[in-house]
Amino acid sequence: MFLVENYGIAILLCFITMLCWGSWANTTKLTSKDWRFELLYWDYGFGILITTLLLAFSLGSFGTEGRSFLEDIKQAENSNLGSAFIGGIVFNAANILLVAAIGIAGMSVAFPVGIGIALVLGVIVNYISNPQGNPVLIFGGVALITLAILLNARAYQKLQTSTEGGVSKKGLILSVVSGCLMGLFYKYVADSMVTDFKMPEAGKLTPYTALVFFALGVVMSSFLFNSLQMKRPFAGAPLSISTYFNGKLKDHLVGILG
Repeated sequence: MFLVENYGIAILLCFITMLCWGSWANTTKLTSKDWRFELLYWDYGFGILITTLLLAFSLGSFGTEGRSFLEDIKQAENSNLGSAFIGGIVFNAANILLVAAIGIAGMSVAFPVGIGIALVLGVIVNYISNPQGNPVLIFGGVALITLAILLNARAYQKLQTSTEGGVSKKGLILSVVSGCLMGLFYKYVADSMVTDFKMPEAGKLTPYTALVFFALGVVMSSFLFNSLQMKRPFAGAPLSISTYFNGKLKDHLVGILG
């Protein structure tokens, strides 16, 4: 499988990751005006699964180091496959709550609060589980993120006082709950993975395999979470599944792009 061994490239990929993670929800602005987040979310989940499968059968199967994707699945222990799958379920619950919060409070409030809390909690939980790196730089970054969340909350308070009705408190609460769940999902994925990518331990998963089962957790749990959200949405009228199948091809492709 393909491994990133250059530190500079690793940092660059982390930067690209943050750009993608912080902007995927903006793809909804490219859809039709009546195409709601709940409908886009189906294609978003399918897009995650398609992407992870493409990576698994390409970068995850070529090269001389580690194990190939199919070889890795054959030797994997069910507990590790299940751990990656649970990570996908927890992430999906968090993401759907974030989607609901965006619909109620707007992206400028929901996204910074939800993703900010997820970053802070995720760093703390994962550092306690596996302390690596310079703690001064790591927690200095966490402090800056916390400051950003507080400034965003202050801006939210000012918006409440300067506009009629302000921003929904329900949306803010959903953002906080979403962030807490989002900060916990990665531990399940990390626990399923090998620690030595060049000489992977037996029974554990390579990152490519873990991501596929993570994506399966996202898609499978959507049939519960997103179906409930369509029937009893946090905002707006209920939606039927027929609405999804009546959507334009462009709207479906935008969801996959997200």
